[in-house]
Amino acid sequence: MAQSRDLFGSQRRTNWMLDGAAYLIVGLVTLFAVFPLAWTLLTSFKLERDIVTETIQYIPHELTFDNYITLWRRSGFPRLMANSAVVTALSVAICMLFGSLAAYSISRYRFWGRGLLLVFYLVIRMFPFVLLLVPIFVMLRAIHLLDTRTGLALAYTAFLLPVAVWMLKGFFDAIPPELEDASRVDGSTRLGALVRIVLPLAAPGMIATAVFVAIAAWNEFLFALLLTSSQGSRTWPVGLQLMVGEFQLPWGLLSAGGVISIVPIIIFFAFVQRSLVRGLTAGGLKG
Repeated sequence: MAQSRDLFGSQRRTNWMLDGAAYLIVGLVTLFAVFPLAWTLLTSFKLERDIVTETIQYIPHELTFDNYITLWRRSGFPRLMANSAVVTALSVAICMLFGSLAAYSISRYRFWGRGLLLVFYLVIRMFPFVLLLVPIFVMLRAIHLLDTRTGLALAYTAFLLPVAVWMLKGFFDAIPPELEDASRVDGSTRLGALVRIVLPLAAPGMIATAVFVAIAAWNEFLFALLLTSSQGSRTWPVGLQLMVGEFQLPWGLLSAGGVISIVPIIIFFAFVQRSLVRGLTAGGLKG
């Protein structure tokens, strides 16, 4: 009896130690991830003279909103944010429309070259994006969409659509085909079954894919820098980069721009958080 009690107490202490170590690791990882965001937020409220100092000042001595006011008034930042929103919305719409059709076809139909097509989509993601710049630049110039928000959205689709197809295929595979067969027996077409049966059941997966595409399009910098040249089509990452001068680095303005830029993403996540978690977990299930 005493031995079993000692064994139970030893096992409980071991569990406490393991739980404590797990919480410590999670806390350190969380701190490592949150600290840059907190530092950016604090820097955005600092005066310029308090940012670059001999000793690090974590908490600003004097809070100021001058960086936000200057950024909003002088840099055309509202227009840049609007351009990013339009380009992101177009990219998500194109990827979800064509990606869902392509993923459904690959998931349900068995045809020659199906596996090679999936490998081809994967190979596209393996190439550096910079290799696509020249052909995309030439094509957009030929169809007169260079330096436009629509052209930039099409350029984003070149490397985001394969990812959307791969993700959506996994979600469609988890839905039993018998549900569509029952709908078709009642007179529905294949497209009607997709719209009425498959897409509503795959809604969490659709949201998860849309979030991934939206974040990638919202934060993309290289394509936006090289494919746009006017204020009417530039996005916010390009606008922030152009604020960096040859002999001046406005840390306060850049930090304020970074804070403003992540606010839409945070709001978006707040609305789709539950659906996003369900979609990410559902993608690993097979029907």
